[in-house]
Amino acid sequence: MKLIANILWIIFGGLMTAVLWAAVGILFCITIIGIPIGIQFFKIAQYMLFPFGRKIVLNMGAVRFLLNVLWIIFIGIPLAVYSLVIGAALCMTIIGIPFGIKYFHFIKLALFPFGARII
Repeated sequence: MKLIANILWIIFGGLMTAVLWAAVGILFCITIIGIPIGIQFFKIAQYMLFPFGRKIVLNMGAVRFLLNVLWIIFIGIPLAVYSLVIGAALCMTIIGIPFGIKYFHFIKLALFPFGARII
């Protein structure tokens, strides 16, 4: 079932979303200072490609907390709002409900990427 859901996800927008996340990660990796942020974008892109059958586990520490605060201020809020709007729109149809729920899971990763592990 997870395989079918991931295939449908890729066909109906998951591939495009993952490519866009990876492209932004490449842009951030151009500078040395942006490499940690770019790596987080690659982590999100990987999860966006095959989200079904995986879950996000947060492991916070003091440094990760501070990095996440900076991330939320500058990048996280627009990403979380995007995931919320797309998830709500997908939940308006019965077929889109599982995909909308996955977008709601992305909110956690969009707000707290540092220290997040994808299992």
